[in-house]
Amino acid sequence: MRIILSALCLTTGLFAAAISENPDTPFKLATFEANGKTAVGMVLDDRLVLELAGANAHLTKQAKLPQVRIPGEMKELIEQYSSVNKRLYQIANYYKANPPGKQPFAYTVDQVAYKAPIQYPWNLLAIAANYPSHAAGMGASRQGGDQPAAARPPGGFDASVISKIVPDRDAPIFFAKSPRSCIIDPGATYYIPPGRERIDWEGELAIIIGKPARLVPKDKTHDYVFGYSIMYDLSDRGGGAPRRTVSMFPGANWFEGKSIDRGAPFGPVIVPKEFIPNYEDLHLVTKVNGEVMQDDYPRSMIWKEPQMVSYLSEILTLYPGDVISSGTPAGTGMERQKFLKADDVVSIEIDKIGTLTTHIQAWPAKGSK
Repeated sequence: MRIILSALCLTTGLFAAAISENPDTPFKLATFEANGKTAVGMVLDDRLVLELAGANAHLTKQAKLPQVRIPGEMKELIEQYSSVNKRLYQIANYYKANPPGKQPFAYTVDQVAYKAPIQYPWNLLAIAANYPSHAAGMGASRQGGDQPAAARPPGGFDASVISKIVPDRDAPIFFAKSPRSCIIDPGATYYIPPGRERIDWEGELAIIIGKPARLVPKDKTHDYVFGYSIMYDLSDRGGGAPRRTVSMFPGANWFEGKSIDRGAPFGPVIVPKEFIPNYEDLHLVTKVNGEVMQDDYPRSMIWKEPQMVSYLSEILTLYPGDVISSGTPAGTGMERQKFLKADDVVSIEIDKIGTLTTHIQAWPAKGSK
């Protein structure tokens, strides 16, 4: 009887109504490569990757659903999410209950190579010293960091004010990384440039913007967030072969330390915000060669999502797919005075999202391939 009823539903179109349009089945979104092609996919249970265009076409035919075009590029998918999310929920709900088997649009995770989820966002913005313990550690690690502000050169980092910060009053410090030059894929290699001896790890929660945001009040910022991912704010802490001297301005040259080529490993997936009830509870752990270096939660941040999004939207317009890297916990190499070397592996784990792995290698010798 059940088989007959199922067949009747399919032939009459009644089955369409039986596939829930609600976010009942959590999923992640990824840009991946398989069989020589790059596509946008849905990840279910961290084991099944569905190429969205193929999964959508198959489900539309099987269940006699109305045609819905799903964008084949992540930034466009984020821009149109409000008009296609119900179809994505149907895809997740249907294939969770009805595994696709050997359909050409279905892959196991070991059959795909994850790419950076967004290639490339319009803006990649990162906040400095957003975890109190990290800010304190950075102050202690810098020469003169334990001196009062008046005793240090103008522009010096002052960790002594951490306890006095009022996030709704005081401005954070942000810097920009070039999306095109800095972002690299999960599992990719960062090559230490010649003479650079102080390359650091910084694991960070990435906030992905979902719609244009300009002059957004703090109590409305979550409406503009699409979801969450992982960012490695790879940093050059100076030292080694000297770079050009800055004569006119005191303090660190943020551009040469933060905007370094390939200095923003990103991914492996984006989790839409409806599947992360409270981003502050996400557990962030950074490991180097399996050893835990950073271990904290976003609830420890000084400026949280509302202050960051609202502040940035006061300065510039944020666009769908833009990435805000939300700061790193204590335990960086700078604080430990221990830095990365060839053959090291950095892994950044955030529960409910995944693990971002980056391989560290020396700069290739001249003439090598």
